[in-house]
Amino acid sequence: MKIAIIGTGNLGKSIAKGLITNNAITTLYLTKRNLDGIQDLDGYKNVVLTTDNIEAVKQSDILIFAVQPAHFEKILNDVKPHLTEKHVLISTITGFSISRIEDQVGSDQFIIRAMPNTAIAVGKSMTCMCSNELGKKRIPIAEAIFNRLGHTLAIPETQMQAATVVCASGIAFWMRLIRATTQAAIQLGFDAKEAQELAMYTSEGAANLLIENGNHPEEEIDRVTTPKGCTIEGLNEMEHKGLSSSLIQGMVASFNKISNIKKEQI
Repeated sequence: MKIAIIGTGNLGKSIAKGLITNNAITTLYLTKRNLDGIQDLDGYKNVVLTTDNIEAVKQSDILIFAVQPAHFEKILNDVKPHLTEKHVLISTITGFSISRIEDQVGSDQFIIRAMPNTAIAVGKSMTCMCSNELGKKRIPIAEAIFNRLGHTLAIPETQMQAATVVCASGIAFWMRLIRATTQAAIQLGFDAKEAQELAMYTSEGAANLLIENGNHPEEEIDRVTTPKGCTIEGLNEMEHKGLSSSLIQGMVASFNKISNIKKEQI
């Protein structure tokens, strides 16, 4: 694949590293106004660092935009004269709708929105994506790219705000749960390093049980709980204190906030 990442900041660099590591490129153009921050990617076979967005567009078929939202419209306007029927435009810019992209480049382009989370840096992102009507034909290409960096799910654009809460903000929610588990482990006698290790790998194991087995969480809970046992005692105490309802209410509050921000922008 001939790919260009327009705006190789933290997210763009993580995507680039994943593509290079997985040998997923024919050529890879990486653009940035100041190349100092990506010099460690220089020297890789078929990887080109440049400050010239237009040159990157001309030499590539798949364009992944990872720029700041404030710069996106100008960049789209700059590259528009150089877009052809072969180009696939993948935007990772949060809150920038497909219709706004079409306003700049037209609806006759393959346009995809992809929303990875910060776990993309370790190849474990949950990336949600949507597209314009024409872009549906190129969703498999975007999936092929981001599946090398975690897992993907194609959804309607109307669900992208909710996905931001569940997947992007969700990283913070899960970190808080892991931190709480760590604090409990310290109280139970482990030192801080051991406590975090126990919490991290237990949460990883819980997620992988669901991923590998395809079970509902309650099925795995049933495997651990025994009548009058310590697990059900702990679970019931957590529910009495509002664990599930607090998490749900927090996510709904986060969704309401992002919805209000969008209304204010409009």
